[in-house]
Amino acid sequence: MSTTQLAHRLAAFAAITSTAALLTACGSMKSPASNFSQASLPAPIQVPAGHKVAWETVGSGDITYECRDKTNAPGQTEWVFVGPNAVLKDRSGKTVGRYYGPPATWEANDGSKLTATQLAVAPSGPGNLPYQLVKANPAMGVGSLVGVSYIQRVALQGGVAPADQPCTPVTKGQKTMVKYQADYIFWKPTM
Repeated sequence: MSTTQLAHRLAAFAAITSTAALLTACGSMKSPASNFSQASLPAPIQVPAGHKVAWETVGSGDITYECRDKTNAPGQTEWVFVGPNAVLKDRSGKTVGRYYGPPATWEANDGSKLTATQLAVAPSGPGNLPYQLVKANPAMGVGSLVGVSYIQRVALQGGVAPADQPCTPVTKGQKTMVKYQADYIFWKPTM
């Protein structure tokens, strides 16, 4: 092998090694510290001590309702929550995932996803869905949602069943979608 060929191969190896080191460094960078505080939230939806914010998203989309018979009230009907369909964006406005159901599922663009069990709700204001705290089930896949223990729904706008559309025995089975927006705050143990 000539000196020139050896020099080119060493230069290529050095470039590959430098790129790999740079990518490793970028991959291990941490997100900036969260400014989110739950101090003003109702106590039932506050995440227990020993957890930190891992991901903050803004969800916007639709909540679907269906006109159905009221449970244990023959002949009466009501709008019943069917499920969400929303885009999740980070604080800079970049799409990072989606929220859909049933069952209620949060899915990150990296393919990780999880479902959760509702622990508590609290009123958030007229015309808005309630605040919510859910306990996350173990995430599926590998990515951002692995290790998430709780999710809070806060900063709510809209999403309640339509007051201006009648739900009667005649309209039973009809579905309607209502626009909403909410922040979803994902928490992991501090360990």
